[in-house]
Amino acid sequence: MKNATLLVFLLSLSFLTAQVTDLNLDYYLPKNVSYNPEIPKPQELLGYMPGEWHVSHDQLISYMERLAEASPRISIDLRGSTFEGRPLLLLTITSPQNHQNLENIREKHAALTEDGSANLDTATMPIVVYQGMSIHGNEASGSNAGLLAVYYLAAAEGPEIESLLNDVVILFDPSFNPDGLQRFSYWANTNKNQTVTADPQDREYDEIWPGGRTNHYWFDLNRDWLPAELPESQARIETFHQWHPNILTDHHEMGSSSSFFFQPGIPSRTHPLTPALNQELTAEIGTYHAKAFDNIGSLYYTEEDYDDFYYGKGSTFPDINGSIGILFEQASSRGHLQETENGLLSFPFTIRNQFTAFLSTLEAAKAMRTKLLNYQRDFYANSRAERGKDAYIFGNTNDPARAAHLAKLLKRHHIEVYKPTRDYETDGKNFGTNSSYVVPKTQKHSRLLKAMFETRTTFEDSLFYDISAWSFPLAFNLDFSDAAPAGLAGENLDSITLPQPLTLRQSNYAYLIPWGNYYAPKALNTILNEDIRVKMAMQPFTLNGKTYDYGTLMIPVQNQKLDAEALQSFLDGVAKDAHLTIDPVATGSTQGIDLGSRQFESVKKQHIALLVGEGISSYDAGEIWHLLDTRFDISITKLDTRNFSRSGLDRYTTIIMPSTWGRGLTDEDAEKLKTWVQQGGTLIGSKNAARWIKRNGLVDFKEVETENPATNISFEQRGDFNGAQVIGGAIFKAKLDRSHPIAFGYDRDEINLFRDTTLFIEADETSYKNPVLYTEEPLASGYISDINLEALKGTRPFVHQSLGRGDVLVFTDNTNFRAFWYGTSKLLMNGIFFAGAM
Repeated sequence: MKNATLLVFLLSLSFLTAQVTDLNLDYYLPKNVSYNPEIPKPQELLGYMPGEWHVSHDQLISYMERLAEASPRISIDLRGSTFEGRPLLLLTITSPQNHQNLENIREKHAALTEDGSANLDTATMPIVVYQGMSIHGNEASGSNAGLLAVYYLAAAEGPEIESLLNDVVILFDPSFNPDGLQRFSYWANTNKNQTVTADPQDREYDEIWPGGRTNHYWFDLNRDWLPAELPESQARIETFHQWHPNILTDHHEMGSSSSFFFQPGIPSRTHPLTPALNQELTAEIGTYHAKAFDNIGSLYYTEEDYDDFYYGKGSTFPDINGSIGILFEQASSRGHLQETENGLLSFPFTIRNQFTAFLSTLEAAKAMRTKLLNYQRDFYANSRAERGKDAYIFGNTNDPARAAHLAKLLKRHHIEVYKPTRDYETDGKNFGTNSSYVVPKTQKHSRLLKAMFETRTTFEDSLFYDISAWSFPLAFNLDFSDAAPAGLAGENLDSITLPQPLTLRQSNYAYLIPWGNYYAPKALNTILNEDIRVKMAMQPFTLNGKTYDYGTLMIPVQNQKLDAEALQSFLDGVAKDAHLTIDPVATGSTQGIDLGSRQFESVKKQHIALLVGEGISSYDAGEIWHLLDTRFDISITKLDTRNFSRSGLDRYTTIIMPSTWGRGLTDEDAEKLKTWVQQGGTLIGSKNAARWIKRNGLVDFKEVETENPATNISFEQRGDFNGAQVIGGAIFKAKLDRSHPIAFGYDRDEINLFRDTTLFIEADETSYKNPVLYTEEPLASGYISDINLEALKGTRPFVHQSLGRGDVLVFTDNTNFRAFWYGTSKLLMNGIFFAGAM
């Protein structure tokens, strides 16, 4: 019996190895189709058959460009580039006749979303399908399948393909994540054996940190469709809003022992703003996938996994925009051939499944063309009927930059934003004409706006594949009203510009910089890098009729390395670059602390190291890296945990430890870090790093323990019950002690924090050691179990303790979540620059 089993295994290995080494296009392509010999095959450019190796991004782009040159069915556009300079391409694939009339087709299609769309004849209108590959770079079967998909669309001949291309305009993105795809293809190819290895423990299947999933700054690009903070996202969002595709497909991979998933996902986890008909159409499209997979004998499943809740994912974002988003998840070979619970899984097999789903999507689009076009028209007609007649207004008098960034985000989604006609006050909130924006609800994207601005605390289901809350006014920590008069809308802003200060007047005494502006840390860092002395106010004061709050920066003119004229010129450039106003003053006499008071603390230049590598959350590390590098122009050193033991720490003033379970750092590393803090360093840890820091004796706090009374829970229900105790991502209110340096720059005594952990730290008995404290009714938006909500109340999300001559700061929450949580990034910057004043 054992010998028979071994023989079957060896025969399977032989067959699947042949797939990897002796491939031909017949394995992938539909049968009984002829192909134009003038169109180059993938292997003619690559030098290998798709599936034998992982295509690199440069090879992928070269082949797409070759096909665009060879085929009148394809045009290609450069929409921008990644952080690493790789092109963000879009292929438009349709019949030559449609190409000759492409802009007219786009305009008529976009008109379906506008008033007057009832007069349009959808019976003669092409449908638009947007298909994108491998937004997670190490889920590479999608982009590799793209080689075959575009070859098929360019080269296939006969009435069937001609009819398809007459009825369908295909927008094709060969790689949603060029930097990640390039990183992963290098790994998989350089670790491939000539005699293919299927052992999952082989190095080929275990990428080095951070892996190829993410982009340059280690962001998950499939969570950025709604915030659109990253260049890759901004390119595809612009394409989406230009074309309004009827179907958008997003090709992913999942665990190797799975099969193939296509949507709908779990019905109870669909966002309530998504129309029920959307899910019905998704299910109908699924019948075409099922038929196609049945034909090739591939297993699949649907409705048992994933969801359509968070609108920031590629498969869900279309659902709030009148389209149908489809998620594909293919069991991943992660390399070229891997043992799984379902037998040997080859890379070519995964490619064929993705290619099959690509074609079945087009078949569904053609067959359901009129139905989907009418759905899109009705979606926007219903949206117009639902929309209110008033407006949203948001802003912040002391920090117009944050409000401007939210306005810029809305403009990325083609949402109309207006300047207020006058100052406006409601519910104790003041909205100035130069620091606020009005967004009328009577516009096309009213449902999208509602999804972006609403708060929600009740849910049909308690499990979420991603976050349960993302309210942008809370994320940006802005004053906000959803019931402003529509008449407040004045000038319609074509574009949003960050504040530009007037030319700075020269002072012979001092300059003041309010710390509340979002870009004040950028200005401070630039000034300190020039070795200019800066002090920071520990108390408010009033000068020349203007009140300066906690944290105001003061630059004296005397005893600087620059003379008065050069200092004025330099600071003028700083102000313009940081989009903030610097105030020249002629006296040190104030109402409150005078400028020569001991209540002004010196601020020192910071040298920052960020711990990265094995054991560190690449997401959290990337968000911090991105914030410091791209927003504030602060140069940092990324210290890899594998090199920590032999790294010299003396040059750093601050070390930041993102969320970690401690894997990658030894006990000796912990002692080294402790000694560095005792000698005057500042250690900042977040989320699970707090537990590691405590465990190694650098800080002390007491956690709130929670019970998990799983009573009356069956074995089948245990997973859902435990999953409901997870805080996947929600928003909570906390009180601020604005006199504490961690809260400097905030003009309100309440703040909204994003939380995705169950680390609850008891408040200290000494009240002033609790400068940030969750309220007794903390839930602002999102899901949290009753057990965790009780545990959270009154706890502290921030701890500061001295250790020797240094400081240890820990945050239980993520202050920089996905680059769009503008409202709390100042907390981290305060920790970096003001720890010594705590």
